Amino acid sequence: MPRLSGMQIIDVSVPVRPGMVTYPGDPPVRLERVSSIADGAAANLSRLDFGVHSGTHVDAPLHFVDRAAGAEALPLDVLVGPCVVVDGLDVTAVPAGVERVLFKTANSRLWERDEFSADFVKLDGAAARTLVEAGVRLVGIDYLSIGDEEAHHALLEAGVVAVEGLDLREVEPGEYRLVCAPLKLVGSDGAPARVLLLQD
Repeated sequence: MPRLSGMQIIDVSVPVRPGMVTYPGDPPVRLERVSSIADGAAANLSRLDFGVHSGTHVDAPLHFVDRAAGAEALPLDVLVGPCVVVDGLDVTAVPAGVERVLFKTANSRLWERDEFSADFVKLDGAAARTLVEAGVRLVGIDYLSIGDEEAHHALLEAGVVAVEGLDLREVEPGEYRLVCAPLKLVGSDGAPARVLLLQD
């Protein structure tokens, strides 16, 4: 893994590519070369067409709350800062005072499959409310949905940022610095993101 001035940088983003696993009903990923140097053009130019909840992405409140804030309003101070990676989906294992938590679960192995797996683990409403009451401001998980509909409402209505589609296979539980950079898509219910974990 790359290092920066002695700091380890772990990319926990899922590569975006045609044919990648997406949530059922979401648009497939299409990446098309529309201009090619090989065909005589001065430069290569591509078109990308995909759903905003493909791969690693952040849910905006608008995803489940009509007329709520879109992706462009996601709070930057929440998207960057100390975080804890917790082994499993036990919300009671989240240390007191933690604002950002990523759950590494059995879901991580699902990225090795070529088709969507409906048997992934996720938060329910009660677990989501426990995190909200504990003061958590960002919650991430290692598959394409943070939880059921009730969990989404509990988190997004409380202003908690939901980061979905993380690849935590190479990450050990512990403390890191999170850098999550979703695209600034105005009025969008979600945004693809590059997510990095930094550790000394």
